[in-house]
Amino acid sequence: MIETRKQRLTALQAALAAEHAAVYGYGVVGGLVLEGLRSEARAAYHAHRARRDTLAREVRDLGAEPVAASAAYALPFPVPDSAAAVRLAAELEDRVAGVYSDLVRATEGELRGTAAEALREAAVRAVRWRGESVAFPGLAERAGTTTASAAPSA
Repeated sequence: MIETRKQRLTALQAALAAEHAAVYGYGVVGGLVLEGLRSEARAAYHAHRARRDTLAREVRDLGAEPVAASAAYALPFPVPDSAAAVRLAAELEDRVAGVYSDLVRATEGELRGTAAEALREAAVRAVRWRGESVAFPGLAERAGTTTASAAPSA
C-alpha cells in the first residue's frame, strides 16, 4: 500500500473526531455509572484524552488544523442510569475501534502500529464494559455494528 498525505490526514482527522466524541461520552458515563465503575470510566476518559492530544499533534505535524470538538454530541440512545451508561461506554469503544481500524488500513509504518494498538485497547475496554467480546472488533461489516462517531448536536 502506498499511503498518500491526504489519506493519512483524512484518517487522522476521523480518529481525532472519534476521540473528541469519546471524551464527551465518557463525561456522561462517569456521571452515571455506579461508584464501583467510576475508576474504570475515569481511566478510559484519560486514555481517550491522551489519544486525542496525540492525534491533534499528528495532524499539526502534517501542516493541517486539527478538527475541533463539538460543543455537544448526540448520544446513540437515552442514558438515564448506570446500566445505560455501561452500554454507552461499550458503544463508544466500538465506535473508536472502528475508526482506528480505518486508520490501520489507511496508513503504514509507525502510525499504523500506533493505530493497531489503539484499536486493541478500545476492543479490550469494550469487552470489559460489555462483559463479552465480539468477532473482529473494529470491523463493522464483520461484527454487525456501526462505526460512525457520535454526531454533534445541532
